[in-house]
Amino acid sequence: MLSLNEALDRAQSLVAAARRAGADAADAVYGCDASSGVTVRLGQLEDVENSESEHIGLRVFVGHRSASVSSSDLAPRTLDTLVERVIAMAREAPEDAYAGLAPEDRLMRKKLPSLDIEDPEIPEPAALRERALAVEDAARAVLGVTNSEGGGAGFGRAQVALVTSHGFAGAYAGTSHSLWASVLAGEGAGMQRDHASHTARKLRDLEAADAIGTRAGSRAVGRLNPKRVASGTMPVIFDPRVGNSLIGHLIGAISGPAVTRKASFLLDRRGEPVLPATLNLIDNPHLQRGLRSRPFDGEGLPTAMKRIVDGGILTDWLLDSASARQLGLAPTGHATRGGGAPGVGLSNVHLEGGTASAHELMADVSRGLYVTELIGHGVNPVTGDYSRGASGFLIENGSVGHAVAEVTIAGNLRDMFARLVAANDLSFRYAINVPTLRIDGMTIAGE
Repeated sequence: MLSLNEALDRAQSLVAAARRAGADAADAVYGCDASSGVTVRLGQLEDVENSESEHIGLRVFVGHRSASVSSSDLAPRTLDTLVERVIAMAREAPEDAYAGLAPEDRLMRKKLPSLDIEDPEIPEPAALRERALAVEDAARAVLGVTNSEGGGAGFGRAQVALVTSHGFAGAYAGTSHSLWASVLAGEGAGMQRDHASHTARKLRDLEAADAIGTRAGSRAVGRLNPKRVASGTMPVIFDPRVGNSLIGHLIGAISGPAVTRKASFLLDRRGEPVLPATLNLIDNPHLQRGLRSRPFDGEGLPTAMKRIVDGGILTDWLLDSASARQLGLAPTGHATRGGGAPGVGLSNVHLEGGTASAHELMADVSRGLYVTELIGHGVNPVTGDYSRGASGFLIENGSVGHAVAEVTIAGNLRDMFARLVAANDLSFRYAINVPTLRIDGMTIAGE
């Protein structure tokens, strides 16, 4: 793994070589991921992993023509070949009036903000094994748990360096510690599986192994003896661990590339209500120790906290430079980057504004569904039609009842977002964080 300074030097050299070879503009991005992990099952060591990968990507522009290449071989001779190849590719590529680097006057020029996303403590394999055993032991200790798919602990470190030919150079690194368990409850055909996990930037923020394991075991036991429910229309309440997928659909619908392709069910809703007026959707790339915190975006633009939805109103699209040019707007600092051309995405997202407790949210539900797992990908991003398999628990007279499986929930995301009600139990555990959510009038297909 290169150091951050070495990665910047390598990227700068590649960009300079591309310019010498005839590129009008270029950028290079370096990425490296190193990880280690230990998996146990039934109290025995099952797997020990240690991996490291790095790559560098080069994008060049010859007029309005562009091309991208990447390589995991960072040897100078290979990179020379990379430059020759990508210049030749760009000269044969079709013209794109919207292609180009980010606007130079918008590049990040200030010192990178401190995000506290790097942990200097690298765990030894023995420590990972101890944590993995502890989390699985806690899960297996729950009464009713009969088997295990395993428990695991891991550590990862990622580095990013980006250099552009028009004046940006930046790099940062981040770490992650993770812990998980997956167990089964019951016997034979009636067995049920569930899991629990947690990931944090720093070890001191990682949830205790016994808490994660106990939650995994309790979830599996709680799913025993599921029943079908009669088809109909009823309120659906989403557990926070699955409710965040709804916000994921909203994010996808407001991304610049989706809008330019006219492949979004929110195509005409910029500046219009998309959520109830009490709710705000916030993107915070500078969240301290956030799982997706980043000081700059994939094109070298500064990142900043932004209210994507403010008082229910969709404030803007999420734009990289290409989609911004196509729409006649300014890029928003939401470009993402792999080895090729930029994409679009958010960082640390949360939905706020709920005032009722989760208990109050279901208190008036005479018959409804509390969803803890979603299955399948039945979402049409163009129309917003939504249909997914689900499991969870029946709600009767304001209380959670028996387990439910093999049902389908359906609706349209536009209507679902308009009826969204949020609880006040927001916590920050994922990249997208939501409280318990309620949507009335959803169609349930059961018996």
